Amino acid sequence: MEYLLAFLVGGAICAVGQLLMDLTPLTPAHVLVLFVSLGAFLSGLGIYEKLVKIGGAGATIPLTGFGYSLVSGVFEEIDAKGAVGILSGVFKNTSMGIAAAIFFGFLMALFFNPKE
Repeated sequence: MEYLLAFLVGGAICAVGQLLMDLTPLTPAHVLVLFVSLGAFLSGLGIYEKLVKIGGAGATIPLTGFGYSLVSGVFEEIDAKGAVGILSGVFKNTSMGIAAAIFFGFLMALFFNPKE
């Protein structure tokens, strides 16, 4: 049942993103920013945590999950360190993903030429 719920939640999030790109003038970059911001906003309100409990990886893997990770890291660090946690908490849960994106983006830039 866990896998089915993850598939349904993740699929619904991705379907909404695809519909936004197909039916509106939004570009993929707009949808990316919208989803990360929406995930962060819903996490701040405590709503996205409930979705993560239902959908598991289906809710944490899409772009909305990145916003959720940013905000949940901030909340954890605020509880542990106080106001200083606002600055350090942003990178607590997401540092490996950010580092991997930079590293692999650099490698791709070395080996491939962009098309015009």
